[in-house]
Amino acid sequence: MGKVANNADFWAGVMFILFGAAAVYMSRDYPMGSAMRMGPGYFPTYLGILMMLFGLGIGAKGLLKGSDAIGPWAFRPIVVLSLGVIVFGLLIERVGFVPSLVALIVITTFAGRDIKWLELLIVTIALVAGAVAVFIYGIGLPYQLFWWY
Repeated sequence: MGKVANNADFWAGVMFILFGAAAVYMSRDYPMGSAMRMGPGYFPTYLGILMMLFGLGIGAKGLLKGSDAIGPWAFRPIVVLSLGVIVFGLLIERVGFVPSLVALIVITTFAGRDIKWLELLIVTIALVAGAVAVFIYGIGLPYQLFWWY
């Protein structure tokens, strides 16, 4: 077997294939339905198939095309983004949707090195307004906006 030209793309392709196969495997017990009347297994099955196809393409690119050397792991973004999601999950039922979402956005901002506070304020207001419109009023998720409301 020959040498892999681009390890990062090759292993990313393998990861997509494995996640896609897991999605197809886990959705096998749900009814598929049809394109007109989709069942609960329709979306995860086709999303899994799509992920596997992307994985094949990315993995093939990794086998065939070379690239620059792979840099070191970026632990700060991984840790900070994970922390943001965990804090959101812990806060949402205690303090409400809006404060939890603000905490998520502010915490995950620290994954980057350059923080622009005015941009953070504007983006936070826009994202919170959009998320409240879509998830609370649009879809009707049963979360309080604030702990008092």
